[in-house]
Amino acid sequence: MMTAVTDFLRFGALHSWVPSQTAGLLSEPRFLRFLPAGYDDGERGQWRQAQVSAFRFQVSEPGYEDLSPQQIRRMIADTPRARDRFLIALLAATGLRIGEALGLRQEDLHFLASSRSLGCPVQGPHLHVRRRTDNPNRALAKSRHSRCLPVTPDIVAFYTDYQHERNQVGAAADTGMVFVNLFRPPLGRAMTYPNAKNVFDRLARRAGHPARPHMLRHSAATHWLREGVDRDVVQKLLGHASPLSMDRYRHVDESETRAAVDRAQAWRENQ
Repeated sequence: MMTAVTDFLRFGALHSWVPSQTAGLLSEPRFLRFLPAGYDDGERGQWRQAQVSAFRFQVSEPGYEDLSPQQIRRMIADTPRARDRFLIALLAATGLRIGEALGLRQEDLHFLASSRSLGCPVQGPHLHVRRRTDNPNRALAKSRHSRCLPVTPDIVAFYTDYQHERNQVGAAADTGMVFVNLFRPPLGRAMTYPNAKNVFDRLARRAGHPARPHMLRHSAATHWLREGVDRDVVQKLLGHASPLSMDRYRHVDESETRAAVDRAQAWRENQ
């Protein structure tokens, strides 16, 4: 739409319907530092300067939804499958992206109190997020940098329940992926993105509210920030390269705005 309006104004300037000064405001010269393949910049580089749009159309960013702790606990309680309970709890506790979770291998889970026997110096239960391009389900960690995430004892308990459920499916022993198909063919194959979507679609219908994997990531980040966890720590937990990516995760609820107003009122009354 903006391109069409711009071209129309330029067309109008050619026919003197629009002042030429108006058309001149629509673009500005810019030096091309990086040239596309095959682009001829001229013998003296005279064509490295191009006319580009002088304005940017601001698109309003949709609100990011998160889930309350009560909603997450209800989702876990209403889920009959141990695998899905572990997936929900893991995403909510660690802020993992769904691709990172589906790409986990059993060797990435160090759920013992000490993992020195595995050659890992990190103390306490934890997991490693690694970017791999050869996962059979094509799950891919977004960040190219590996990171280590601590987990709580309840996550270990959910995983133990899942392992018991998984052991009932013989085909699941043939893969080292953590999340696999247990309830419909092909049994034992690594869960894919569509599989995970089907799981969360069922969760949403059962819960009566939207439920998507990324909502659990936002919920984890929002909870950490609301509890006063340093932004640098949250950034590392989420695997963000830029601190600017943190801005979208800070949700302010009504209780916080009410508390701020009450503190201001108390301060005025004490003056």
